[in-house]
Amino acid sequence: MGSATTQARTATTEALASTSGVDLDVARELFAAVAAVSGSAQLSGALSDSSVPPAVRAGLVSAVFGPSYQPTTVALLSSAAQQRWSNSGQFIEGLEELAVQATSVAEPADIEAELFAFSRTVASNGELELALGGRLGGATAKGDLVSKLLDGRTSAGTALIVSSLVKHARGRRVRALLRRAERIVSDQRSRIVATVYAAAPLSDDQQARLQNSLSARYGSAVTLNTVIDPTVLGGLRVQVADDVIDASVSARLADLRQRIAG
Repeated sequence: MGSATTQARTATTEALASTSGVDLDVARELFAAVAAVSGSAQLSGALSDSSVPPAVRAGLVSAVFGPSYQPTTVALLSSAAQQRWSNSGQFIEGLEELAVQATSVAEPADIEAELFAFSRTVASNGELELALGGRLGGATAKGDLVSKLLDGRTSAGTALIVSSLVKHARGRRVRALLRRAERIVSDQRSRIVATVYAAAPLSDDQQARLQNSLSARYGSAVTLNTVIDPTVLGGLRVQVADDVIDASVSARLADLRQRIAG
């Protein structure tokens, strides 16, 4: 990712943080704008063209989205369009990130946990992953499928994120989209996500102690996503980004076998 895009993402995130009145309707409009911009090479090119003055790009946003979108949504889109992006593809990804962040602001529920749970469901069901991410089936049908799967089971914010990403995957795998959305929400809420692999569910006391330990280690609030994995045998394997803490029985046995063989 180019430095221009990094700076643009930071500026867009700061614009969202300083904007009041962000609700799920604004988030829906932002996702709709992502679909509109990604579906038009001419529009995405014009809005991300750094040779065009920022005020002109902001004016184009107002002309295209102003008549039908809320002022808050138009202001956020204008702020994003006025930044300098490395290319149109990264501009579209920046808008998508903004839409996910806006959903996180508007939705108080634990979106990270809900996204993780749904991603595990997708990972365990090949037919479902194909139905959501395959080339067959239109965007509307995929969105309807997500609505049926999540209705009453997740918050409105999570359902909005999943359905929007699935309907406009742009060739990306569903699980990758869900993981990216989960990271965006965690970053926006200043949380660290730890994936915990255990042979059996953790008790409330075990979860609390593990969270406290990881929070002290990483200096930030930590959200636990637990995966039940019988191959762990006992103990825990914890992954935070690229950092792996393996205190599982299976790892100890593997280490013991290696020492005996060596």
